[in-house]
Amino acid sequence: MQDDLFSDGAPPPAARLPRARRSSPVEAATPEARQLARAGQLPARLHLGTSSWSYPGWAGKVWAGEYSESLLARQGLAAYARHPLLRCVGIDRTFYRALSSAQYAGYAAQVPGSFRFLVKAPSAVTDALVRDDAGRGLQANPLFLDPLLAVRDYAEPALAGLGARLGALVFQLSPLPASWLADLPALFERLATMLAALPDLAPSAADAVVAVQVRNRELLGPAFAEVLRRAGATYCLGLHASMPPIEEQLPMLRALWPGPLVCRWNLHRRHGAHGYEKARRLYEPYDHIADADPQTRAALARVALATCAAGWPAYIAIGNKAEGCAPESVFALAEAIATAGGP
Repeated sequence: MQDDLFSDGAPPPAARLPRARRSSPVEAATPEARQLARAGQLPARLHLGTSSWSYPGWAGKVWAGEYSESLLARQGLAAYARHPLLRCVGIDRTFYRALSSAQYAGYAAQVPGSFRFLVKAPSAVTDALVRDDAGRGLQANPLFLDPLLAVRDYAEPALAGLGARLGALVFQLSPLPASWLADLPALFERLATMLAALPDLAPSAADAVVAVQVRNRELLGPAFAEVLRRAGATYCLGLHASMPPIEEQLPMLRALWPGPLVCRWNLHRRHGAHGYEKARRLYEPYDHIADADPQTRAALARVALATCAAGWPAYIAIGNKAEGCAPESVFALAEAIATAGGP
């Protein structure tokens, strides 16, 4: 199984959908028969989903009609979770502002018990720099990887509010300044201290995992893997243009095998490390796959299947900027997984 693990254009426009009244609750789109069939073929431990859920361009795919972004942000989660192939979702807003346990509980109450959340840690913990509104680093962040902040403002509220619906706590380390890259032992020591302070997730969320994602390829290697192994954490497979392709990141998973899979597929490689704005201009309103990446899908399908076959959960969250439309990417990945898994 370990050997197995590591070894299209845009669709025609859909018919115009009726516009929903502002006061109407968000209604879920009816899944296609093929999607229903594929959902029944996927491993129970596999959770596919998107990085968020508030996009009007998903009308006809996730939503039954056209709704505003603000309405979807407030009331769209329950409709999103009704789709049989959307079994998890990312909560990325926590990168900018901490949420209370009550806010997390409000999310948990809108989804079935089998649904899972991937929660992104706040930048106050994961960014080595304090930045201005344009993202420019101003000074060193004294709270970088601070254990108390990570536990009090992030891990404990998420665990208390989401309970068994927590899938992954994701610490995405922002691009590091040269001073940290020049002293990786000090970085890994600080990371290990923070990870050791986190609460045990198992009593409340048996399938939950702590995952660390990075944006510097220099970190990938045995020393980083050993820090994660000792902490009982895993490497978050980060499919982003700033990182090597999926095949070159698999040695990190091999070093931690066997174990769970956490993957965030954020940005198509064609746009470069700083290409979010370019991707936004090209892909909005995110209503179809514009840049298909079947090679990444095929590799990810193999990893997901091997993970679940070994008895571990797999959490995969895809953003709109990966291929142009996150739900369509999920549907295509589900097709690849079901096909690779055979009858």
